[in-house]
Amino acid sequence: MTKIRPIRSYVLRQGRLTKYQSIALKDLSANLMIPFERSLINFNDFFETNDKKIILEIGFGMGDTTAEIAETLVDVNFLGVEVHSPGVGNLLNRINEKNIKNLRIIQHDAVEVLDFMIPNNSLDGIHIFFPDPWHKKKHNKRRLIQTSFIEKIQHKLKNEGYIHIATDWEDYALWILDSFKSLENFTLKSTDFFEKPSYRPNTKYENRGIRLGHRVWDILFIRQ
Repeated sequence: MTKIRPIRSYVLRQGRLTKYQSIALKDLSANLMIPFERSLINFNDFFETNDKKIILEIGFGMGDTTAEIAETLVDVNFLGVEVHSPGVGNLLNRINEKNIKNLRIIQHDAVEVLDFMIPNNSLDGIHIFFPDPWHKKKHNKRRLIQTSFIEKIQHKLKNEGYIHIATDWEDYALWILDSFKSLENFTLKSTDFFEKPSYRPNTKYENRGIRLGHRVWDILFIRQ
């Protein structure tokens, strides 16, 4: 029987690890990373202060924005999920250098992390910043944000929990809004869905786009 391979929303381009990133993966992983397991996570086992809100970030890239948000929102615990080793190594170094206590990492496919590790009604928020737009129409099926994916993550959020998605592709922004339409228990936080919350800093990629006249859409939905 032929096994059907799932459609991935990412391409695993590991790139070249710097020596600094490689050392971080070797020396810092034991204390700062959570290994993927097919069992529900107990957040209290991994954060020093465990009465805080829990925010999951899916696909943090190089992690600089993730680290900055965690440093700003010290009363929140953050769990970052990323598959690419250079980004994981970079964020490990940032956590170590800045002594960030409220941020941990899982290096694995986010869909499987959600399926097997995240308890229902456990998250106060989910951040998804600049997911791959897969802008060619024939590749739209690879987009992370689909109604089926939203149905999956809605069970992981607490009541009044939020999803914050940022994209610099207008077509994807409209696609995201359309994907939420069939789900009655999500409310768009503001009709000005392109307004950036103060806690999200601009990325280097984003600043370059802004200088070129590109627009960024920040979309926030609240689970009711």
